[in-house]
Amino acid sequence: MIKNEHGTIYEAIGGAPAIYRLVTAFYKRVGEHPSLKPIFPEDLTETARKQELFLTQFFGGPRLYEEDRGHPMLRRRHLPFPITLERRDAWLDCMQEALIEAEINEPYRSAIYEKLTMTANHMMNTPE
Repeated sequence: MIKNEHGTIYEAIGGAPAIYRLVTAFYKRVGEHPSLKPIFPEDLTETARKQELFLTQFFGGPRLYEEDRGHPMLRRRHLPFPITLERRDAWLDCMQEALIEAEINEPYRSAIYEKLTMTANHMMNTPE
């Protein structure tokens, strides 16, 4: 867990309202991205809810994801979806834009993006 003078990234960026802004901005982009649309459901409501729970926990907030869904097991949960280098890059592009729209400031924006990049790399499971 990344800690700083605010305690955690979750606290430093403003907690639940910031995570909500980030997830909302992110899924707005995912829902329109031609490379990502095929592997996401048409209705992103539940997907966004799970992402909010996960990012809350991932950045040091309450362990909401584990309470709701159990251990994240991210790679296993994503195996049914073909995640290529192109899709990883598209996902990261959407996240980078969402971080800006959600007004996540530095140095937290870069720290979040770096941590999510490592996670996205781990999720790739299909060659181009």
